[in-house]
Amino acid sequence: MSRVVCFLYELFTPAKRRIIFERIALSAILLLALVLHFFRLDEAGFANLYYAATVQSMLTSWHNLFYASFDPGGFVSVDKPPLGLWVQALSATIFGFNGFALLLPQALAGVLSVALLYHLVARVFGAGAGLVAALVLAVTPISVAANRNNTMDSQLVFASLFAAWAVSIAIERGKLRWLLVGALFVGIGFNIKMLQAYMVLPAFWLTYLIAARTRWYSRLAHLALATIVLVVVSCAWIAVFDLTPADQRPYAGSSRNNTMMELVVGHNGIARLGAIAEWLGLRRAPPAGPRVAQPPPPNSPGNVPNPPPRPPNPLPPNPPNAPAPMNETGAPGILRLFNQQLAGQISWLLPLALLGMIVTTLELRNTQYASRFTQYTSRFTLHALLLWSLWLIPQIIFFSFAGLFHRYYLEMMAPAIAALVGAGVVVMWRAYNQHRWRGLVLPFAISIAALAQVAMLQHFTDWSKWLTPAILGMTLIGIAGLMIARFVPVLRVVSFGVCLFTLLIAPTIWSITPLLGADTGLPFAEPELLDRPHRGKNLPTDKRLTDYLQAHRGGARFLVATTSAQIAAPIILTTGEPVMALGGFSGGDRILTTEQLAARIANGEVRFFLMPPEWGQQPELSRWLRNNCKPIVFPPPRQPNPSLGGQQLYDCASK
Repeated sequence: MSRVVCFLYELFTPAKRRIIFERIALSAILLLALVLHFFRLDEAGFANLYYAATVQSMLTSWHNLFYASFDPGGFVSVDKPPLGLWVQALSATIFGFNGFALLLPQALAGVLSVALLYHLVARVFGAGAGLVAALVLAVTPISVAANRNNTMDSQLVFASLFAAWAVSIAIERGKLRWLLVGALFVGIGFNIKMLQAYMVLPAFWLTYLIAARTRWYSRLAHLALATIVLVVVSCAWIAVFDLTPADQRPYAGSSRNNTMMELVVGHNGIARLGAIAEWLGLRRAPPAGPRVAQPPPPNSPGNVPNPPPRPPNPLPPNPPNAPAPMNETGAPGILRLFNQQLAGQISWLLPLALLGMIVTTLELRNTQYASRFTQYTSRFTLHALLLWSLWLIPQIIFFSFAGLFHRYYLEMMAPAIAALVGAGVVVMWRAYNQHRWRGLVLPFAISIAALAQVAMLQHFTDWSKWLTPAILGMTLIGIAGLMIARFVPVLRVVSFGVCLFTLLIAPTIWSITPLLGADTGLPFAEPELLDRPHRGKNLPTDKRLTDYLQAHRGGARFLVATTSAQIAAPIILTTGEPVMALGGFSGGDRILTTEQLAARIANGEVRFFLMPPEWGQQPELSRWLRNNCKPIVFPPPRQPNPSLGGQQLYDCASK
């Protein structure tokens, strides 16, 4: 009996109660993350058809798998390195090729990232900070949206967090081997999304250079060796791809000279910088070659006096999964992250993160204060703060002024925002409890964060009508409670909880929209998703078209050729057959000349072409096909021509 009493006494000591509470809270946050990531995930279909078609093509042969071929025929590669898609291919091999199998790796990586971020923050700033950080990451809208998609950003974030874990240990111990592990994980990230993985390098390398527990010359030597490992891991697959003869592999999609290295530097490098590239003088001239159709000379093969009339087009003019419109991210500028397009994705708690970064830095300068809430010395705590700050600030600058990027790229900012919010809120809470005047920072920061959210809600009039009063009202109640609680301590925890809950209302609502709204090829979170029709597992293909192609294909290697992967992807997913994307991802890749195209037709590789009557990106191919191929009309003649979004089917077997 005495042993039972002793056990119960030890179980309900303050330390034990705190541990039990922390475990229950972490379990609840992970359960929330599981719901947000997996609820109705099996109803999302293939999401981004471009990547889904690539995985299906990879599964057709080891050659296509290794070279990341977009199509089963091995004509052109996807515009990303293969590692993230290999993970999806493995999932599809285990669970079968379906939408859920393709989305599973990203959803799982998203949940594991929440758990890993908790560990990274809690080990330095304490369990309370870790719980807040995990909760913030779990309800970050763009993270939830991207992690429920087959874009690979969640895999990249997971690899980056593992790199942060290894580099943090390297900083604390001054050990080269842990820095090399961090470089390995960054290199793995590069093989998922190329240069996007290097966005965390300033945080890792600079923090190690400044803070590692070893001599300064050892730090330089360690960083040099780590950089070598990083480059080798990053470029291994690229080197093999580029050293393979061009006729033995797919064309490097979205590159200008059929090399992966140019893809890294060009489309996935300088092209992304926008205003930053112009400021640095890196903006390159457009590639050589005609970009606008030129009128052919009289009596030339390209001069058609009576071109065939354009058939009626009963289908929408823009194919699903088409490239995002130019206003997806808004105009570059210092306040870009707070515009209508981006604010709801990532910026709900960005002001609080920046305030938390400043306040934590000032508070942690006091060594005695720092040692009271962390098991580490203030030196290591400040270094962790430096790492997360250097993760966030360069990315704020980049995304504020960058050119070509999609909204889901903002997921790279989410761990740093969450970590700084967690650390900052806990530091401000402790200051509130222990200091008379510095304690006013907490209600001030909450007020600023709430007002920023109200300002962002003005972009969404219908939702602002009820969210703005709710946020303002609850914030006033919470802050009033905090002020009163300085004299009535029993109200402190309740008032603090009301304030924190209030600041999470808007991001949580935005995070739920991808669960309940329409699935999108390019993921984002916004109430407008609730008004869009679900595509689900239905593919945007014209069955009349695919039936006709399969019935009349003959011995052609490719079922059909299209202008871009956006048109080809649903046909590949519907039929499983090779489809030639003549212009790569968006139609601008100059893969074949007219002579090479004519040779492939003569060799029987391809017979049918699905293209618009005027293909502005490659007018010379467009003219050649119109002049040498025959528009197809379904029998009986009165039925409309097989078409897809303004595309006309041509038969090049005979004119």
